Amino acid sequence: MTQGCGAISRRDVLKTSAAGAAIAGSLGTGSVAMAQAEPNAPPTAAVRMKVNGKQTSLTLDTRTTLLDALREHLKLTGTKKGCDHGQCGACTVIVNGRRINSCLTLAVMHEGDEVTTIEGLGTVGDLHPMQAAFVEHDGFQCGYCTPGQICSAVAVLEEIRAGIPSHVTEDIGAAPGMTTLEMRERMSGNICRCGAYSNIAEAMAQVAGVKA
Repeated sequence: MTQGCGAISRRDVLKTSAAGAAIAGSLGTGSVAMAQAEPNAPPTAAVRMKVNGKQTSLTLDTRTTLLDALREHLKLTGTKKGCDHGQCGACTVIVNGRRINSCLTLAVMHEGDEVTTIEGLGTVGDLHPMQAAFVEHDGFQCGYCTPGQICSAVAVLEEIRAGIPSHVTEDIGAAPGMTTLEMRERMSGNICRCGAYSNIAEAMAQVAGVKA
């Protein structure tokens, strides 16, 4: 078609569109780069805890779990990350004398608390009685769940001695008995995929001074 004076050709339109796209693209890239270079910093908080008898101070992202604080920041890797949903017990630690799943609690919630991990129970040359009993009775196979099992077992015996009832306590008004039934029920939140449950029960019974 014959174009009149001042008319814009199809080629001119394509050139203009291409130039515009290039400019828009460069601006977009620049915006992304700027966003990546200057992200919104996550909130942090100072957390002071006594871990295995030692005062510790950390500055953490407020979303950091106690499990990740222990493993990633304090390098106490004995505490294991299993399901990360509070269902397996591999991350069990003792806080102020009570056992908890460290994957389900934030580190900032434990300001001033006393935390004991498997590393704080005993050493190779001076095992905790529960650690020694696990070795004697083969209370482990692959060993992944073992730190949580041992921390939980230690706390379970203290729960029973303190008179804290469980689902199988016959009379909640009376002190729970130090029996294998009590111990097995209280340990039910600690999963062993290798199936070493009977050996674990024997180890606990030895430490408790009762017949397995």
